[in-house]
Amino acid sequence: MNILGYAQKLGKALMLPIATLPIAALLLRLGQGDLLDIPFMAQAGGAIFGNLPLLFGLGIAIGLSKDGNGAAGLAGAVAYFVLTATATTINADVNMSFFGGIFAGIIAGHSYNAFHATRLPEWLAFFAGKRLVPIMAGLFALVAGAVSGVVWPGVQSGLDALAHAVSTSGAIGQFVYGTLNRALIPVGLHHVLNSYFWFGMGTCQEIIVAGQGAFANITQLCVDPSLAKTLVVGQEHTFTFANSVTPEITTVVKEVTDTVKSGDLHRFFGGDKGAGVFMNGFFPVMMFGLPGAALAMYLAAPAEKRSQVGGALFSVAFCSFLTGITEPLEFMFVFLAPALYAMHAVFTGLSLVVANMFGTLHGFGFSAGLIDFVLNWGLATKPLVLLAIGLGFGALYFFTFSFAIRAFNLKSPGREDDEEAAAPAGDAPKGDLARQYLKALGGHDNLTSIDACITRLRLTLKDRSVADEAVLKKLGAKGVVKLGENNLQVILGPLAEIVAGEMKAIGAGEDLSDVKLP
Repeated sequence: MNILGYAQKLGKALMLPIATLPIAALLLRLGQGDLLDIPFMAQAGGAIFGNLPLLFGLGIAIGLSKDGNGAAGLAGAVAYFVLTATATTINADVNMSFFGGIFAGIIAGHSYNAFHATRLPEWLAFFAGKRLVPIMAGLFALVAGAVSGVVWPGVQSGLDALAHAVSTSGAIGQFVYGTLNRALIPVGLHHVLNSYFWFGMGTCQEIIVAGQGAFANITQLCVDPSLAKTLVVGQEHTFTFANSVTPEITTVVKEVTDTVKSGDLHRFFGGDKGAGVFMNGFFPVMMFGLPGAALAMYLAAPAEKRSQVGGALFSVAFCSFLTGITEPLEFMFVFLAPALYAMHAVFTGLSLVVANMFGTLHGFGFSAGLIDFVLNWGLATKPLVLLAIGLGFGALYFFTFSFAIRAFNLKSPGREDDEEAAAPAGDAPKGDLARQYLKALGGHDNLTSIDACITRLRLTLKDRSVADEAVLKKLGAKGVVKLGENNLQVILGPLAEIVAGEMKAIGAGEDLSDVKLP
């Protein structure tokens, strides 16, 4: 498998553990003192965040396995425990964080694919097949852990240097990350980039404080590990946080825990008052910018087609505003007008720069929509300023999209050529739609793997030339992305997971000759 194809598969596998974040963030925030003040609820959410590396190991193992079997997840847990225990025994300073989970998941996923059908002599038959997978994963993880114990400190130093360079580069680092975040979406590799920034870059160590005076609601902080080593329990200390609504907090240290939190997202929810610099700028884009773009595309469509495209545009725009799910809207113009999408990517980078320039901080457990904006208001810095920035970006998107579409005669929903207009995906029952997609892709005999994430089918084909791209679009696909030699992504929107499941359920020998294609 080529590098792009494997990265695509890894990106899809990352979606499973990342899907645990909304419930973790919801429980943690609702349980905190400024909301419902229910300690056990906050602890429950914190437990999920605290075990994210293990969840990455479990989820990636299942995602990389051929059939998503639970045995791969069990092997992922075994590999994670063996890998981390071995590495820390060799070098107590090793902290692989979520990277340990990723490596364990990769080891376990490939162990499952290699050994889940292995036969053994009769006297060892109990350990054959899927029961062999955790054993082999543990052995491979033992070797990987021994190597990690020796080499990881050097790798970690390099990652720390990278994190320091990005964080101190200020606007440049923020702009590059924001632009790449959107630029990688069409090929489905943004999850790989996000995972490092949100779960791996930058660390802080959790401490318990007295919560006194003006800071009575603050009983937990997350500070630089080098500072944590110098703190004395029982003594008062003044903590400073750059770019925070609480730049100085003076309180008594009650406990210095061993809990280390990594990444912008994890640190934001963990009490680091300076975290959120790589999340804040997404709120103006997702809540205001993209809806502004949708309005511009609606008004740019011919009057006779506005009723046809308006429902689709405004429904996905509202989805972006409310939840932060942007792909259904983005894929309505990324292939029709790549120039508009390039502009959108640049605006996203610019939004991160502006959001940090005005000293705002905010974060999300799922995505940068209204739900997360309101839920995490109490942790944010200058959220009202962020709303004002959002209004500005809404206007920026509306006027620039309107101008570009008309001035350069760019295609957009309602302005595409008639033969390019996709048929609505709801024209056929979902079961029939799955059979139609399967036939358009060359049938089961031409498919070696069928996967899906939130909005796209992720496929590996024996012969990609057999797939009929024009028919796929007529069936309702918003776009087709080719990666490497045999990998194909079909952008469907929210139906992707359903269609993928129904395609898998169709028998390999089922006759598709009676399936009619547009």
